Amino acid sequence: MTTSYRQMTSPSPLRSPSDSDDSDHDSSITTSDNPLRHADLSSTIFRSYIEISGNTSPDFSKIQSFLTSSRAGALSCLICLERIKPTDPTWSCTSRCFAVFHLVCIQSWARQSSDLAAARASTRLPISPAVAASDVHAIWNCPKCRSEYLKSNIPKIYYCFCGKVENPIRDPWVLPHSCGEICGRDLFDKCGHSCLLLCHPGPCPSCPQLVKSVCFCGAIRDVRRCGVKDFSCEGVCSKRLDCGRHKCGETCHEGECPPCRERGVYKCQCGKVEEERECYERSFRCEVPCGKLLGCGKHVCEKGCHKEECGECPLQGRRVCPCGKRVYQGMACDVVVPLCGATCEKMLSCGLHRCPERCHRGSCAETCRTVVTKSCRCGSLKKQVPCYQDLACERKCQSVRDCGRHACKRRCCDWDCPPCSEICDRKLRCRNHKCPSPCHRGSCAPCPVMVKISCFCGEMHFEVPCGTEKEQKPPKCRKLCRIASLCRHGLNCKPHRCHYGACPPCRSICDQEYPCGHKCNLSCHGPKPPPNPEFTLKPKSKKYNRPSECTPGVPCPPCPELIWRSCRGHHVGAERMVVCSDRREFRCDNLCGNLLPCGNHYCTKTCHPLKNKSSVLESGEPCEDCDLPCQKDRFPPCSHPCPLKCHGEDCPPCKVLIKRSCHCGSMVHVFECIYFNSLSEREQLKVRSCGGPCHRKLPNCTHLCPEICHPGQCPSPDKCSKKVTVRCGCQTLKKEWLCKDVQMAYCNDNCDPKEIPKTRYGLGLLPCNSDCRSKVTPHADSELQFRKSKVPEKEEPEKNVPKRRRRRARVQEGQQVSRLQNMLATIKRLFLLVIIITSLIAIVYFGYKGLLRLSDWMNEVEVQRQRKRYPRI
Repeated sequence: MTTSYRQMTSPSPLRSPSDSDDSDHDSSITTSDNPLRHADLSSTIFRSYIEISGNTSPDFSKIQSFLTSSRAGALSCLICLERIKPTDPTWSCTSRCFAVFHLVCIQSWARQSSDLAAARASTRLPISPAVAASDVHAIWNCPKCRSEYLKSNIPKIYYCFCGKVENPIRDPWVLPHSCGEICGRDLFDKCGHSCLLLCHPGPCPSCPQLVKSVCFCGAIRDVRRCGVKDFSCEGVCSKRLDCGRHKCGETCHEGECPPCRERGVYKCQCGKVEEERECYERSFRCEVPCGKLLGCGKHVCEKGCHKEECGECPLQGRRVCPCGKRVYQGMACDVVVPLCGATCEKMLSCGLHRCPERCHRGSCAETCRTVVTKSCRCGSLKKQVPCYQDLACERKCQSVRDCGRHACKRRCCDWDCPPCSEICDRKLRCRNHKCPSPCHRGSCAPCPVMVKISCFCGEMHFEVPCGTEKEQKPPKCRKLCRIASLCRHGLNCKPHRCHYGACPPCRSICDQEYPCGHKCNLSCHGPKPPPNPEFTLKPKSKKYNRPSECTPGVPCPPCPELIWRSCRGHHVGAERMVVCSDRREFRCDNLCGNLLPCGNHYCTKTCHPLKNKSSVLESGEPCEDCDLPCQKDRFPPCSHPCPLKCHGEDCPPCKVLIKRSCHCGSMVHVFECIYFNSLSEREQLKVRSCGGPCHRKLPNCTHLCPEICHPGQCPSPDKCSKKVTVRCGCQTLKKEWLCKDVQMAYCNDNCDPKEIPKTRYGLGLLPCNSDCRSKVTPHADSELQFRKSKVPEKEEPEKNVPKRRRRRARVQEGQQVSRLQNMLATIKRLFLLVIIITSLIAIVYFGYKGLLRLSDWMNEVEVQRQRKRYPRI
């Protein structure tokens, strides 16, 4: 423990320059391979003390906090809130808090505080010049712990922490503001030993000397450290208790033994009542009065429960009247003492006047009624009042209290104004809290709150004054982070130190194998453990619970390797270079070319994946369905196409109904195509015959063919044997010839019988005779007359007009009528709408006018009523 700071803080020869880098580097991590490297300076300095006290002593905590703050550069002055540099003169409190201040700041603080205390004392008490010259009332307080110091104790010289060296020299290998020698201060427990630590800030730890000591109960003797010599043997105390009957059953303890708790039945002092009580309450008094006869035999004892004798009767012997002026000797105790009749003159409660009443039994009046002249406390009012009354005026004191900010405002003040009872509530220099002290003069005391700044695990920590924590950073901890890595490189990841926030990411290559066989070449992107909370100085309302859920890792990106891949249809020569993870199939510009199920055509789709019974790709796309009509030649051959789509098997029989007229054209036969075409040509001609006479007209005459329905031309059209009526030119003569003779006659006349109309057929073949010539003229005149007698008649309306035309005409007429009706209906609606709007406007207008008139009438009635009620007004 006497090792010099030079040895403790000297750089290790094994320490590399990279040790000052970030905590993520391996070179800055303390491992078991380098035993000369210390994780914490304080753990080496206080090793012996820590082995004794288990690092639980508050003195150790203060010293370690000072050391950590000094090492981290976070030691700050509570007065100016500035950092204390290693070269700044300082002063440290030696009472309780051991806080360190700038020497200049504490001198200014002490002078102001002592002058203010002296001025306050002089205004309150009449102080003689000799007393005023002394520093009895000129005291000042430590800014942090408020310990009192005299004015003569104001620091003037810069000393080290132990106070032995004046103006200690700055040494980079020694703790700042320390002399580097053994402290040597007397320990606080007054054991007679001195501190063996090097010059240090804060209180001295407990004494480490070995001494002989006894446990609290005195049963065991042991050799212990002087600072912790008081110990418990953890056995039963067994000391005799105050009752003298029982022994202490508690574990070996410090101080007096507790009262005896053994229960028992005990009697009261008079012996009338028995109760079960604890041993230390065995002597008690009951509530029953004594009631024993006194020595006079006439009165009983009026005392409560008691153990001693009742005594003599208090009414025997010398007796006096109530006022005490007249004495009676030899009066019996059962006789009432008579009143003397003189004035009582007992001193009243006021202490100034006596009782003016005659001798009387009982106490005198509680309040003195004598009228006296009194002055109020402030002296502004004099008045005659009864003696028992206090006189106070209503004048408020306007004197300023000792705080210099608030007026007294007490009613009838005696000019000794009490200290200000208001809370100062001014903002402290830390800007986080307000002054909780009573209102005072001068500057407020520094904020007493110390903010603890520690690493995440809490192993390294230090305290800084409130207001300076924003500039601080958490101390660097040498311990390794306990959070295990969750990625696949957990065992190979580089260890890192204790930290806030999330752990640093893994920098290894992922090397995860894809299903295709390639490996991921990116940085590790696996799952991350739950992060620690970020460093913050805000108070935590609840204890932080580290989240149990980890951050899921990002899956590996698709495989980026390039491979050759064929098209969907697996066409030869259509391969392309694609990314391995891109599972999308591409189409080439070739047609599919696969034979369709029909067996007649090929697929004309653009390249697509195959799908059939022997296909390699299960999720392929089937070839197109053949939608072309069947183009096969049917058997027996016919002109009708196959009704089915393209197919591979034979076409079904043609069931189409075909119409075939008979040879003469008078009748139409309906046959199935398959039946008709399966017949021979001869059978077809036979089936088409209707079996009746041929109804075709002969080509040279107007008669029909007399043969049975037959195919081809009618036989011998020039040998028609029908009879024809032949006439002369004037149609007077007529004869019946055979049709073949008429045709021959026309041929002889070089006239084609085909060109002769039916109405002129056979006319003019007979020559006219003498009888025919006489009839020609009248006949011509009658014909001329008939032609002249014709008068042009008016065209009658056509009766044979089609129904559609007549229906269309009726619809047009109805439409014209409906348009006119719609126009009339629209005009009526508009007119009705105008009438309704006009009526509404009129109703609103006249209604408004009526309301105004009604209001005026009601106002006039009200005015007349008021005039009748109040005629003067």
